[in-house]
Amino acid sequence: MADGMCLELVVVRHGLTQWNLDKRYQGQRDIELLLPDALPDMDRLRNELAGESFDAVVTSDLGRCRQTLAHIAEGRDWPEARQDQRLRENDFGDFEGRSWEELKDSEIYRDWIDSAGELAPPGGESAEQLRQRLQAALADIFATAKAEDHRKVLVVTHGGVIRELRRVYDGVPFWEGVVGQAAGRRWIFNEQNFDGPIINGQTSHGKRGEWQCSSSSAVPVPASKTA
Repeated sequence: MADGMCLELVVVRHGLTQWNLDKRYQGQRDIELLLPDALPDMDRLRNELAGESFDAVVTSDLGRCRQTLAHIAEGRDWPEARQDQRLRENDFGDFEGRSWEELKDSEIYRDWIDSAGELAPPGGESAEQLRQRLQAALADIFATAKAEDHRKVLVVTHGGVIRELRRVYDGVPFWEGVVGQAAGRRWIFNEQNFDGPIINGQTSHGKRGEWQCSSSSAVPVPASKTA
């Protein structure tokens, strides 16, 4: 692919909450961080991002993400964050507030588990519905990046969001895409600036204006096993 615009997207999960600790589905419930327990992970992320600058910052509007961003951004000359409801956690519907232990004997819950989230929980949304709103949110980020020449954007969101993005961009199976509290991924995207060659009637490298993921790495960087 010929060189085009490059965008670095740093996408991180919020810090620890009591419901995380209790292993309850939070979904779109507005649960606050568990303090001071959440601080060690958030401090580690803050230190990882020390010295980095961002052209834009976008966050889920839920309190746990806003609190996490406030902590890691304190004292940093970062842009004012834009809140986006489309970056909220998956809507788990009737499962919210309940744990695996409480749900494990439910046939509906077992069907949802077996579907790797593709089925919608009662009163909630399916993985495909989640992906659609995430793609819309990302499309706005990419469009703004192109219009305003952004090269690096920070996104603070939720574990289920990052898991779906990893399924799309990293090819990671649903149950293997989980990231820890105050952790996430650093993705590099390149804009396709020409139409790829036609091979057997198909464009082999995407179309002009599409964004393609070229790199993915963990944030924070895992400590060396030999250290």
